[in-house]
Amino acid sequence: MTMRYKTIRTDDGGLRQRMKAIAHERRRFGYRRVHVLLKREGYRVNHKKLFRLYREEKLAVRRRGGRKRAIGTRAPMTVPMAPNDRWSLDFVSDQLTCGRRFRVLTVVDDCTRECLALVADTSLSGLARELDRLMIERGKPKMVVSDNGSELTSNAILTWADQSRVAWHYIAPGKPMQNAFIESFINGRMRDELLNETLFFDLDDARTKIAMWVADYNSDRPHSSLKYLTPAAYAATFTATGDRLRNPDQLRRSPVAPPAPFGVQNPETLTETG
Repeated sequence: MTMRYKTIRTDDGGLRQRMKAIAHERRRFGYRRVHVLLKREGYRVNHKKLFRLYREEKLAVRRRGGRKRAIGTRAPMTVPMAPNDRWSLDFVSDQLTCGRRFRVLTVVDDCTRECLALVADTSLSGLARELDRLMIERGKPKMVVSDNGSELTSNAILTWADQSRVAWHYIAPGKPMQNAFIESFINGRMRDELLNETLFFDLDDARTKIAMWVADYNSDRPHSSLKYLTPAAYAATFTATGDRLRNPDQLRRSPVAPPAPFGVQNPETLTETG
């Protein structure tokens, strides 16, 4: 006589329907949270059985893609040859003596190395307003370079760049060396000479001390990459229109970074072409 096992599984139609209803209503809930909600409603089912039913109904939490990033300008950046050819922009954070944190908007002219703005506040939401103020004081830049931070890829900034007709170049994610001027300024100068050496007692005190440091940086501090001129003195070597430099050494610079000679792989062996 042949003996066969006869399943004694109960009908799970009601459980399946309720599980699908909860998964449809709460699309970001996985089977574990659905299990908790079903137990609250009186369903007696363990998580292993619920997982089996969850898979049989082909339910799953949809994986989200990566954060959308603004594309901006992806063309190769030219070497800045005059003031306002290119500005670099980034944020740096620090804290007051009471422990409250604040942020500083940093803007640098990549050609003259001048610090154009250090705006300190606990919340920097008026970035477009600060850029408009800089344009009134200094003129419109041809290009602005920044990373892909949420403040810099917002609709307000994209609208401002389009209306102002300023090319906004976003560096590749995870490549801060592509924005080397502002990274060197923040980490090699501002952080080392100002933020690590100064106590800020409140926000007004921070703004006062930062403004004093900016004046000293632009007018008194010698800059090694400018042959130890100050940024303000170097900017004064330009013509009144800012088209070209009076310095003959700078006039011989190519407006675009030259490629490496064929067959040369070691950067130390490259020679400057005049």
